[in-house]
Formats: sequence, C-alpha cells, structure tokens
Amino acid sequence: MGLTLHVLEERFAVCRLAPSDPVPLWAWSGAFASVTRTPAELSIVCLASAVPDGVARSDGWRALQVQGPLDFSLVGILAALSAVLAHVEVSLFAVSTYDTDYLLVREGELGKAVAALRGAGHEIQEG
Repeated sequence: MGLTLHVLEERFAVCRLAPSDPVPLWAWSGAFASVTRTPAELSIVCLASAVPDGVARSDGWRALQVQGPLDFSLVGILAALSAVLAHVEVSLFAVSTYDTDYLLVREGELGKAVAALRGAGHEIQEG
C-alpha cells in the first residue's frame, strides 16, 4: 500500500517537562504541536524556535505527515513506515492524531528517510 507523506518545512524540538507542570503557551506556536502528559512527564513536540532556554529538549527534528484522514480500521500504517526506516537505520519519533500519523526524523537523516520511503513505493511531497 503506497501512502502519500508531506515533509513539513519547520524544524521541531521534543521537550520534557515535569508531569505536574502546566502546558506553557510556547508549546502551541506553529501549525503543528503535540502535548502528552503521563504520570512521569509532560512531553511536548513544537517549533524548535519557540522553546525557551533551560528547557530539557532534543532539537533538530523534521516531520513527515501521512496524508489523511486515515480510517481507524486500517492496520499497520506505522509498522510499515517504521520498518522501512529501520531497514536504513533511521530512528523516528512518532506522533498520532485522530486523523493521521506524523513521523519525526533527525534533520540530518531526512534525505535518507525520504529516499527509503520513496524506494518502498510511498509518495513524498516536499515544499
């Protein structure tokens, strides 16, 4: 099954705050943001440029958005995409929403990820 993925232009950071911290306003900047709270952490994916100094973060992430919406009855979307990336040794950070999935890869590995996904029959739209 060939999927269509869109490469988002922005650079993202994955941040970690204390589980009891309020969600900061900077987390919501940009067109894409993800906030997840667990008993162990508050995890935020947002524009790297919005994160203030002093926040625990991992910078240098680019995002590929799977064209959706994806029906909940579909099986193996993330498994298929992550297997392609694992085969070429590209690690990923996945974010799922109600309508679709996002694959975040290190900016330095974006070209390798795009080439591998295209080679596996997926359409990648850049720009």
